[in-house]
Parts: sequence; C-alpha cells; structure tokens
Amino acid sequence: MRYPDPSTPHVALAAQGGPPESWLRRLAGRTAQGAAAVAAFALLGGCDLTHMALLDPKGDIGSQEKQLILIALGLMLLVVIPVIALTLFFAWRYRASNTSATYAPRWSHSTAIEVVVWSIPCVIVVTLAVLIWNTTHTLDPYRPIESSTKPVRVDVVALNWKWLFIYPDYGVASVNQLAIPVDTPVEFNLTAESLMNSFFIPQLGTQVYAMSGMQTKLHLIANQPGVYAGRSAAFSGPGFSDMHFDTLATNRADFDAWIARAKASPAMLSRGAYEQLAQPGEKAPVALYSNVAPGLFEGVVGKYMRDVHGNPICGTGAPMASMSTSTAKPALTFDRSGTHAPAILAAE
Repeated sequence: MRYPDPSTPHVALAAQGGPPESWLRRLAGRTAQGAAAVAAFALLGGCDLTHMALLDPKGDIGSQEKQLILIALGLMLLVVIPVIALTLFFAWRYRASNTSATYAPRWSHSTAIEVVVWSIPCVIVVTLAVLIWNTTHTLDPYRPIESSTKPVRVDVVALNWKWLFIYPDYGVASVNQLAIPVDTPVEFNLTAESLMNSFFIPQLGTQVYAMSGMQTKLHLIANQPGVYAGRSAAFSGPGFSDMHFDTLATNRADFDAWIARAKASPAMLSRGAYEQLAQPGEKAPVALYSNVAPGLFEGVVGKYMRDVHGNPICGTGAPMASMSTSTAKPALTFDRSGTHAPAILAAE
C-alpha cells in the first residue's frame, strides 16, 4: 500500500485542515460570501440612504412624529446598547483561555444586579407610556391644527387603483394629484369605494386607512413648498404598486392658479363620470375636473347604508345615481362623539 508523500503541497494542506476537497470547499464558500457582500454594498450604493422620508418631514405633524420616533428609539437604546456591550464583554472576559477570570459555579443571586436589571426597564416603560399617552392626544388625526388661516377641505376617495380628491369649497376635483397651499391646515375627509386603502404622505405625517361605507378624518399641514410623494401603504390588489400621487405644496398664488386651471378643465365629475372613474384601472393619469356633482362624496360614504327600499339608514348619505326620488328625506348625521342631528337629503 502506497502512502502519499507529506512533502507534496496538497498533502501539506490536507494535514493542516483536512482533505483538499474540504479545504477548497471552505475557500469557495468564503469567496462566495465575500462576493455577495460586495454585491450587496454595490446595490445599496445606488440608493440614497441619507434621504428617508419619515426623517425628513416638511410639516408640523411630520416633525412631531419624527421627534417621537427619535425619543422612543433613544429610550429603547438605553437598554439595547448596554446589553450588547455587556454580552461582548462577558464573552471576552470569561473565555476559556482566560484563567484569571473568577469561576463561581454556585453563584445564583445578586440584589444589586436585580435592582438594576428591573428598575431601568420599568422607568423606561413608564416614560414611554406617559409619552405615548400625551402624543396620542396631541397627534390625534381628528384634532384640528391650530392656525389663524382657514383650512382647506379635501374629500378623498380611494378607488381601485387611483386616488380621487374633491375640493368642496371650490367645486373642483382631481385624480392622482393633490394641491395644497403652504402654511395652511388641510382637513381631509376620507372614504373608499370598495377595498380598504391606506392614505399616506410620509413627509407630512400620519398614515390613516380609508374604508368603504365609513368616513374618517385627517389634519395635515405643509410648512415648506415642494412635491411630496403620496401613496397607498396597504396592499389592495394588482394595481397597488402604481397607486401613488404627487402632493403639490405651493404658495397661495400658485394654489389659486391650480384651482383656476382645474375650473377651466372641460371634464366634469358627474355621477355617471364617477361610475366610470370608479371602475378598476391601473396607472391612471392625472386628471382635473371643473365641476363635481353635489353630494358625491356623501353618496359614496352612504352607498352601503340603505334599507331594502334603497333609502339611507344613517350618515350624510346623499342619494346615488340609482335613486330617483323627487322629494327631500330626513336622515341622521352622526359625528365622531356619537351624537346625531337631523339632515336633509336633497335629491339630485
């Protein structure tokens, strides 16, 4: 039987780390890992990691939410960083090769350590609880923004897969484009035609869900002019990835010019036009409407709140196109507190 010559290179390598095949396999594995790491950094190099919408707010609400995120992160890091540091220290201090480390196999309790381990997290949890309690009320989406400027009202309808914005004070509407004046509070009323969608302008703050048959509110403000990305943050079907819009935050003169351009549009958002717009469609282009059918938004909200005869049960529910009554009917309008008041549902 012939034995391999120890002087040959591959035998020497085998003696140091096993058979040549396993050594080559380990070398190939490390090379692949290094290549993957280089590729990952190359891909990340194409991203602007310094630009994060949530940490680059352009409005008061977004600034308050950024501050809340950073404070909460800092409080939690008060626990995380010492734990990671001590883990590394203990692993090094009590390694097997360190014979000077104290070996205490019967040690089981330290009152001082217990006090530190439990008191610091308890203080952090209480601090976070108080912080969240306060900000839950101050950043309530229903809470109007204090300002001497009259707010701009916008009714938002989440369609499949596009956003409809109605300006009830101006009688115009737009699709996939939202125009707002700078330093002016914006009062949003939101609902959905069918599927639930999440309305979110990251640089202005506060994500809120729009649901069919329901109405919710949101108050935002932009303090700097610019074009801010808006999107749906909830998966709602095949057109979800293109369900985004631009928020045009401009000075008052440019906003008034945008309203004038919308009023000059030949397109009108009648109930028939709305029924066509509500059909599912992907990558819908920006569109402006010079006129909006009265009570359109209220009709979308109340379309599911009807009895067997098609009459509204509750809500502001203006009659939809399918209703052809000639007389006004009383109904109940419910606000957020649960109180109600009579309203008149005028037939179109």
